[in-house]
Amino acid sequence: MRYVENAYEKMQESGRVILEPKEYKGKWKDLFNNNKPLHVEFGSGRGGFLSQMAKNNPDINYLAFERNSKVIVKGLNKLEDESIPNFYFVHTDIRELEEIFKENEVERVYINFPDPWPKKRHTKRRLTNRRFLDIYKNILIPKGEIHFKTDNVDLFDFSIEELNDSNWEIKVSTKDLHNSEYVEDNVMTEYEAKFVKQGKPINKLIAVSPKKDDYK
Repeated sequence: MRYVENAYEKMQESGRVILEPKEYKGKWKDLFNNNKPLHVEFGSGRGGFLSQMAKNNPDINYLAFERNSKVIVKGLNKLEDESIPNFYFVHTDIRELEEIFKENEVERVYINFPDPWPKKRHTKRRLTNRRFLDIYKNILIPKGEIHFKTDNVDLFDFSIEELNDSNWEIKVSTKDLHNSEYVEDNVMTEYEAKFVKQGKPINKLIAVSPKKDDYK
């Protein structure tokens, strides 16, 4: 990633980036000035996927979480002056999620092509590790969903195992999304478009959160 001069100042000036998300805990509806459902993406990169989702679904509010300020600024440059009132970037580390959302505040979580952290000693860093699943379960509404895509089969298999062990209901699972019945209405990320062009299969799952008292 090339150096981006004054990245933090550019985020401040944009009006599209939330720099102090903890201030909105329990009050995200005030930011959007409506009571529409809230969907979030963790590790959103330049925000292309979620901004497109926001344009496609004006009756849903979207937050794109990204901790790299340079990446966010590049996303802002790509969006330019396009008005998407139901879309914001959030500049923060997702390890602080429970200080950012109250219980049952999010309807859906998107996790697209995260770092697979292939070494065993790094499994706790995987965004589908059960310690993260516990956090997602707490901030999601009852029967809230995780939508997960990856090109990494090992990470996908690991995620299935973690979800099953934590009593999540997996209602969609495919290791070849673009040759499956689930491809309809699929919005591709930049990574996904590149992998598909290379002929690489995409893994996708949708999991439904367990009841709070059923969680292991």
